[in-house]
Amino acid sequence: MVDTPPPAGETLREIAARYGRTYETVRALTKRPGWPAPIGKKGGAHTYDPADVDPIATAAYRRAAPLEPDRLYTARQIAAITSISEGTIRADRAKLRTDGTPRWPAPDGTTRTGANLWYGRTVTAELKKRHSYRRAQRTTPQ
Repeated sequence: MVDTPPPAGETLREIAARYGRTYETVRALTKRPGWPAPIGKKGGAHTYDPADVDPIATAAYRRAAPLEPDRLYTARQIAAITSISEGTIRADRAKLRTDGTPRWPAPDGTTRTGANLWYGRTVTAELKKRHSYRRAQRTTPQ
């Protein structure tokens, strides 16, 4: 079997497609410290070595681990797994959506010390409702 040569590099659009993100989101990531220097060009776009990009992109775009549906989680545990901060959970409990429903569900229980607990299925259902902030696609005038 013949090994395929390593790719010459990926453009930001190719990186975005591989990680399931928008071009603008990946472009914003390039402003972070530690982003690698371009290794070449493909057309007019800079290319980056995937081996250099992967550690940074993986850390920035880590996917939430699945929550066990019947397990109770604290806000701290939810924050560690989903990348939603504890502060966001606290704030969203006090806010309402435009349809009048709470932005974060009431706790399913509490600990002996008073910490709120949510079932994994409750959190998963809530995360599916959360709005994805994506830049609208530009349309050209007809």
